[in-house]
Amino acid sequence: MTTDHGPIDPRLVDELICGYEKPEDLLGEGGLLRQLTKAVLERALQVEMTTHLGHARYEPVGNASGNTRNGRSTKTVQSDVGPIDLDVPRDREGTFEPKIVAKRATRLKDLDARIVALYARGMSTRDIQAHLHEMYGVEVSAALISNVTDAVLDKVTAWQNRPLDALYPILYLDCLHLKAKDNGRVKTKAVYVAIGVNLEGIKDVLGLWISDHEGAKFWLGVLTELKNRGVQDVFIALP
Repeated sequence: MTTDHGPIDPRLVDELICGYEKPEDLLGEGGLLRQLTKAVLERALQVEMTTHLGHARYEPVGNASGNTRNGRSTKTVQSDVGPIDLDVPRDREGTFEPKIVAKRATRLKDLDARIVALYARGMSTRDIQAHLHEMYGVEVSAALISNVTDAVLDKVTAWQNRPLDALYPILYLDCLHLKAKDNGRVKTKAVYVAIGVNLEGIKDVLGLWISDHEGAKFWLGVLTELKNRGVQDVFIALP
């Protein structure tokens, strides 16, 4: 087992799983993984607080304002290993902004990524709820799933409509035919792709468009959109 900080001593792992008899000992509500995640997150929060204040607990105040620790608050966050109750340190001035578990955050970022991955596979909101509950014991509302997926779609829309360079020396145009889930049925879709090479020689995906079929009329719409987003000239267009 390795991390970005180097290998983990196998003796430490052996010590952690000492007494392991069944999967629940690791994955259950009071299992090792949930306890370990809680311990690591709380330790990271303490390190962030030390960095924020400029001094560790019980050390002389290390900032000009005289700001110090001021107890802790408890919050529950959803994660891949289930709900975790965290003790979050506070400072007297209320200026501490944790990064690993942001204020008002009710779930860890990895859970958002898992929801998006399941959504991308064509799973319905109900299916995602059932999967997360069955696999991780996480209760996720339909509203939360919608909020996560809507946020991703908003970013995709912003990317799709972003302004483009006026000149691309080379423009690649292609159409891929892929199977996708549509209203519960698997259908073959045409995915139009435009890739531009800018003046620095860097390739950039200018856009992706999906249609039921490939056709000249749809290609005209793609080129019109590229023009409306700022493209004025192309030296070479390659199919």
